[in-house]
Amino acid sequence: MLVRCLYASRRAPAPTPVSLDRILDQSRRNNIKRGITGLLCVTSDLFVQVIEGSREEVSALFCTIARDDRHKDVVLLSYEEIDERQFGNWTMGQVDIGSINPALLLKYGTKVGVDPFSMPGQSTMALLVELAASGAISSRSGVAADRA
Repeated sequence: MLVRCLYASRRAPAPTPVSLDRILDQSRRNNIKRGITGLLCVTSDLFVQVIEGSREEVSALFCTIARDDRHKDVVLLSYEEIDERQFGNWTMGQVDIGSINPALLLKYGTKVGVDPFSMPGQSTMALLVELAASGAISSRSGVAADRA
């Protein structure tokens, strides 16, 4: 059974570009073994991530993330059974926040920016789906090579 989990957390402490690259590289290596796919959106102060895979693997990964000291204020925005993956092309894609059209952010929120803590989970998921479709996936850290 496939599930999709969407969560947000505040970053603690803010990762450097090098440490973020390490996190993404490690995620990609581990996720391919676990059958996990997904997308990570990073801003100056938060993470928004969607992960897909088997119920057991996704639940175990979310529990690991919730205990990770790089995250604080972890909030589960959505957890659902799914028929197919929305983000199956990436073992862990990364949204390039700098390339996002501000009008797209206003479509889903009250101001320019990503604030999943004040948006419904459905709106946050719709934003991530639209970002993926718009090509706002960073090629840094080999994300482009991550596409299946």
